[in-house]
Amino acid sequence: MTSSRDRILGRIRAAVGGGPDVPEAARDYLATHTPDDPAAVLDLLHENLADYRAIVHRSTPSALPGLIGERLAGHGARSIAVPDGLPEDWLAATAAERRSDAGPLTAYELDATDAVVSGCALAIAETGTIVLDAGPGQGRRALTLVPDLHICVVRAPEQVVASVPQAMPRLDPTRPLTWISGPSATSDIELDRVEGVHGPRTLEVILLQG
Repeated sequence: MTSSRDRILGRIRAAVGGGPDVPEAARDYLATHTPDDPAAVLDLLHENLADYRAIVHRSTPSALPGLIGERLAGHGARSIAVPDGLPEDWLAATAAERRSDAGPLTAYELDATDAVVSGCALAIAETGTIVLDAGPGQGRRALTLVPDLHICVVRAPEQVVASVPQAMPRLDPTRPLTWISGPSATSDIELDRVEGVHGPRTLEVILLQG
């Protein structure tokens, strides 16, 4: 007995069998359009994140807990989803209830959680994109997609690259990669923008320097 999938793939292999080899993809394109200057790359990331309607902050390690506490309070967040491996001191200045995902949290529990605080795998300046790979401090995909507020910390300059071609060699393709460019948004046929449909309504990014 063969499955429908096996039959379909068999027909495809038979149809393309004996065809010419696929040529190597050209790799002579520019890897980046941004000067090799960490400060310029960080400024570009800041600009493009804001252009996608993310709320962007800059912070030092000593000021980070206070800034996170202030932003959570500003949104009235009373509960936070906490990814495994998130540095404990990041939440030292908030009294909001911490909800560990060790359980893990159910979809109903996540939906009733006000916010999530996470780190990231890296950030891409030219596209204003944050990439998560479910590593320490990031958690599984649902953890950062269901709560209405996502506060994401990006360590600069070590987690910031200029372009997608620079990002790809640093990412593990076997991990569950989530690429985030601004808060979740969609538009209907008349281009009426609605935010929060497929993920957080609000994305706040903290660029952590020093």
